[in-house]
Amino acid sequence: MATATRKKKTTKKTTTKKTTARKYSPAASEYVREELEEFESGQARSGRSGAKVESRQQAIAIGLAEARRAGKKVPANPNAAKKKR
Repeated sequence: MATATRKKKTTKKTTTKKTTARKYSPAASEYVREELEEFESGQARSGRSGAKVESRQQAIAIGLAEARRAGKKVPANPNAAKKKR
């Protein structure tokens, strides 16, 4: 008895790439880049206390905060307290 093997035809789904908007504006990225350069050269200082920035993550957070204050396109800080109306 010969068994006929059926070949399953697979249809390829066409995936359309959705164009997504940038999460951060190029100007905001520039603030972060400048802050990272200061951090790497050892000159980055934080806010009021003027304490030395110890980590890259801190430097990025400072750059994003400066961009927010300047009104650049940056998502809201997820850890910040929500405003009550």
